[in-house]
Amino acid sequence: MSLRPTRAAPIASVSDSSSDTTEPDEDRQPLQVQTDQAQAQPSISQRALSQTLTSTANLANLLPTGTLLAFQLLIPVFTNNGSCDAATRPMTLILLLLFALSCFLASFTDSVKASNGQVYYGIATPKGLFLFDYPAAAGLPDLSKYKLRFMDLVHALLSFLVFGAVAFRDKNVLGCFYPMPAHETQEVLDIVPVGIGLLCSLLFVVFPTTRHGIGYPLSPGKS
Repeated sequence: MSLRPTRAAPIASVSDSSSDTTEPDEDRQPLQVQTDQAQAQPSISQRALSQTLTSTANLANLLPTGTLLAFQLLIPVFTNNGSCDAATRPMTLILLLLFALSCFLASFTDSVKASNGQVYYGIATPKGLFLFDYPAAAGLPDLSKYKLRFMDLVHALLSFLVFGAVAFRDKNVLGCFYPMPAHETQEVLDIVPVGIGLLCSLLFVVFPTTRHGIGYPLSPGKS
């Protein structure tokens, strides 16, 4: 029996075989470009979602932010957390009327940006925008194009109704004016505010406002 080591068989090179199976980069580039283009084009559902979000963003103009915040802070205090008496019930009613009037009048306010970048607020009139306070040499644009329109009255009425719907969905307001409602009254209180809010919201989406009153952000393209 020979003890001489046997010579190992040479290992075949795999570089040639791997190079044969590797595709060139030039063949992959067109496929990658087509994939990127397919990803860049939004689908129908994405476009529908984007349009829905854009329309829903207009609902932020239904109620003034300050009025809604003051309502949420003051109503629990005025109603004693829904337990009204002969003194707090009329005060709560007056407070609600003031808030509703604020929502109504805020729909007629608008803002303009002067040449110096300062924003000035005013109220729309049949002749144009009447500014509350501005310097004489402010470099303001033509204020006649901000005159009162019929849609301003529609938006003011919608804001008034939406605030009423929000107010009568609040448990403190309901506890103050309707502590023990009948069955039919409870059904009306559950259905009517929701229906009014939904209808006004849909109308506001269809007919959005172009004004940016007191407390509302000024759009970038507005001058």
